[in-house]
Amino acid sequence: MSDSSSSGGEEEIEEYERFHHLRLSLIGRRLAEGSSSRRQTTSRRHIDRERVECNRRLMRDYFDPNPVYNARIFRRRYRMQPRLFHRIMGDIVRFDPSFALRRDSLGQLSLSPEQKLTGAMRMLAYGSLADQLDEYVRMGESTLMEVFRKFCNNIINMYGATYLRAPTPADLRILLSKASRLGFPGMIGSIDCMHWEWRNCPSGWAGQYTGHMHRPTIILEAVASYNTWIWHAFFGSPGSNKDINVLGMSPVFDRIVNGSAPHVRFEVHGHAYDQCYYLADGIYPSWSTLVKTFSNPRSNKEALFAQRQEAHRKDAERAFGILQSRWAIVRGPTRAWDVVTLNNIMLTCIILHNMIIEDEQVDYDDEMDDDLDYEVHEQPQPINRHVPTLVDYLARNNRIRSSTTHHALRNDLVEHLWNLQGNN
Repeated sequence: MSDSSSSGGEEEIEEYERFHHLRLSLIGRRLAEGSSSRRQTTSRRHIDRERVECNRRLMRDYFDPNPVYNARIFRRRYRMQPRLFHRIMGDIVRFDPSFALRRDSLGQLSLSPEQKLTGAMRMLAYGSLADQLDEYVRMGESTLMEVFRKFCNNIINMYGATYLRAPTPADLRILLSKASRLGFPGMIGSIDCMHWEWRNCPSGWAGQYTGHMHRPTIILEAVASYNTWIWHAFFGSPGSNKDINVLGMSPVFDRIVNGSAPHVRFEVHGHAYDQCYYLADGIYPSWSTLVKTFSNPRSNKEALFAQRQEAHRKDAERAFGILQSRWAIVRGPTRAWDVVTLNNIMLTCIILHNMIIEDEQVDYDDEMDDDLDYEVHEQPQPINRHVPTLVDYLARNNRIRSSTTHHALRNDLVEHLWNLQGNN
């Protein structure tokens, strides 16, 4: 009995050794074949993705007269109404012929504009990787990344001058009218900063871009109005900076300093002012163009002002929240490697954000009041009789940084809001 059991165990050991040697030989053979194949020059593998059939399915889903998914679902997935999508697609095809539907040298149809824009917008809207979208839009990773980069560049070149502009006199009239009804005459928006995490920040730059979030980030400074339209965007400051440091590098007040901003006049509590202002939080300096709250209100008047100022100052934070919920690519850590690409992505998201607001909002011109006490007109241009000098530049810069005007304006706003509260 013992002899049979011992012989059976020896046979199992021998069988295991034979299997082990066979497995090692197979692994060695595969490694040898892999090394030899790497030494050989091989052509790139072609995958027939059936892009024409994919385009037919995409058209049936969203773009046919009776699509599978209605306009409500289209807006949820593309973040915009179909009419705005078709407007952008038409403009981009005319601006960049590489987005048009064409045939190659073999007579095969290229990717359609709908496929290319769908891939680019899904990357923005969902923060998807290019490889994730291959199964739906039938575009290879490298092809979709090239389309994505071109899409961002084209959006900035086509619409940047319109949707990244500073307020025009017509815009200022609407903003000032709304601000007067809110109890803040002369206010044209709120200013704040947002951090975007940079996952692939080079290790040599990590210290410069790491701040209070303990991860490398890049800062966006923005000015937003009551309808979350972003009028100013300054992106690219390292995350180790504070908001006040970003303001020192920002061009937000350049037009005022250069004397090219529209001239504005308004009255608060019987006193005249000729510079608009933004609502800001306590970290910002006490300048005439920034109105801050009271950290410790000492009276009912100051408490009322602090309550109203902090409520309307949230416009910039609301704009950041909408921007990040609409375009998930700027909500999570970014995987791009260079700051230029990140800047193009951020500006593209802001431009599309403003285009959606313009496409879906009501006409605010009907809400303007004709009896409000403010004036807006273009700054007259001199006919080369007086060339602006350094003295003029410094004088305008000092007016912006005047703490005396800041405190006087804030005190007048305190009295103005208190009087409105009493009248109501």
